[in-house]
Amino acid sequence: MNDLLKATVSGLQNGLTSLPLGSAMDNTETWQQQFLQSGLPELQDIAREMGNLQSLLSSGSFSATAIGNSLTMLGDQTSQASHHAPADLKDDLLKLADTLRRHGHELLDHASAK
Repeated sequence: MNDLLKATVSGLQNGLTSLPLGSAMDNTETWQQQFLQSGLPELQDIAREMGNLQSLLSSGSFSATAIGNSLTMLGDQTSQASHHAPADLKDDLLKLADTLRRHGHELLDHASAK
């Protein structure tokens, strides 16, 4: 899981459009399955929001507002989950949370500028 987390953080730090949609969907699917099977309500909530993001990305009509809200929600949920994470994962989870929120806010700013 640590390698997957590092790969996710690294991929997202280069920007949302640097990840091919197929890779992003595969990555999201991997996380979603792990979280759904965890039995932990807070991780299952993240999995449900990931499902929402997958639906938004596969719908064919991208909504910057909806995707921005989803990324921001995922960032907030990831930050909350980091409080209960093992020490060796905490820093990367907080980086991921910040990156998700930053991209979410960028999309929301872009959507409101139009």
